[in-house]
Amino acid sequence: MDRRKSIKSIFLGSVAGGMVLNGCKPEVDSKAEAPAVATDHYSYGRTPEEKEQISKLEAEKFFNEHEMGTMAVLCALILPANDKYGNATDAGVPDFIEFMSKDIPSLQTPLRGGFMWLDHKSNTDFGKEFKSISEDQQKQILDEIAYPDPKLANSEQPLQVQFFALMRSLTMTGYYTSEEGIKDLGYKGNSPNVWDGVPEDVLAQHGLAYEEEWLAKCVDQSKRNVQAEWDDEGNLLT
Repeated sequence: MDRRKSIKSIFLGSVAGGMVLNGCKPEVDSKAEAPAVATDHYSYGRTPEEKEQISKLEAEKFFNEHEMGTMAVLCALILPANDKYGNATDAGVPDFIEFMSKDIPSLQTPLRGGFMWLDHKSNTDFGKEFKSISEDQQKQILDEIAYPDPKLANSEQPLQVQFFALMRSLTMTGYYTSEEGIKDLGYKGNSPNVWDGVPEDVLAQHGLAYEEEWLAKCVDQSKRNVQAEWDDEGNLLT
């Protein structure tokens, strides 16, 4: 099983534990910005108040251009592309994280602090900001913070480890709730099927059986698109 499939399995199992970064290959320009978020794209499932709040948050900006560029690189490292689907940044995950940081302000300090730590560590070790160093150098830094101590609670982990765990969780959530991520999972949603009645063996267990008249009217799938009609006394006609 390759790394991407492992991540998918962990996500489906609702596990946000440590994942190996070795072998990840981001396919994103370190200076590229994530695409702009389209506004007013909720045509259903939102109250007027929710739509207003969403529009308000989307109109605001929290992370600056440099932070968004760093986030784009980091998201692509956490969930790289494969031969069929793009990486997390391609799916617009940085925009998702930007939105969540405004919707949940408590995320702002750990995320911004984490990006500052990445640049400080990168400048100290390699003389450049994180998004400008090589992929191998980026992974060297991330390998130091990608593996929490299993003996410690998350709140007791070093702050940089907490930051990476948060970014990993947000990246996974953002990707696998995106249109591309849902396709990657192979989730089909509710699909129409054909109902041909209660199985005969189940009916037999209860000493029941369909009457031929009702079978023809209610279980005949050739008539499934025909609207039922009733007489004035409540008797089924068709």
